[in-house]
Amino acid sequence: MKWMVLMMAWVVATPLWAADLETELAGIQQRWAEIQYQLPENQREKAFEGLATEVEAFVARYPDRAEPLIWQGIVLSTYAGAKGGLGALGLVKDARKSLEAALAIDDGALDGSAYTSLGSLYYQVPGWPLGFGDDDKARSYLRKALAINPDGIDANYFFGDFLLDQGEPERAQTYLQKVLQAPGRPGRDVADAGRRKEAKERLDAL
Repeated sequence: MKWMVLMMAWVVATPLWAADLETELAGIQQRWAEIQYQLPENQREKAFEGLATEVEAFVARYPDRAEPLIWQGIVLSTYAGAKGGLGALGLVKDARKSLEAALAIDDGALDGSAYTSLGSLYYQVPGWPLGFGDDDKARSYLRKALAINPDGIDANYFFGDFLLDQGEPERAQTYLQKVLQAPGRPGRDVADAGRRKEAKERLDAL
């Protein structure tokens, strides 16, 4: 009887725990989008620094889940982009560690977002001796992201942007067009609008 009571308590508590993770995750995603797409550029570095501290605590609360680690990688990489210069290299290395740790737990979490973010790091970070940039690894990771989420906004955007970087504008156009046609993500309106705007800017430049 006591065993049954304990089992019932576990069953009831599990959805609440999951809901807590989802609620925190949604809050971090929303804050990230507001910083990235709505704050003036000169305010982003400080805001991302604060968000990075929040995400570090989020990861500590859910050490066995991939989702907090994915968003730690995303926040650290965009914080690095806002910071710029040599000081950003330590941040992108930390971002890579978080994303690799997420892959080791669940490579399909958040529709393969760890692959998307790792791929974007590998083509945007300088190569040796300054950084770890590697276009071959970038292509491999971005293709894996698309295999998991072929209609995803971010997966298509970053592969299109990568192809532009590689001097393949005609192929890039196909993927950037898919960003404009991709279904919106629940609760991600600000991020979706920002990403579509970036895709349109690249298409207009073509």
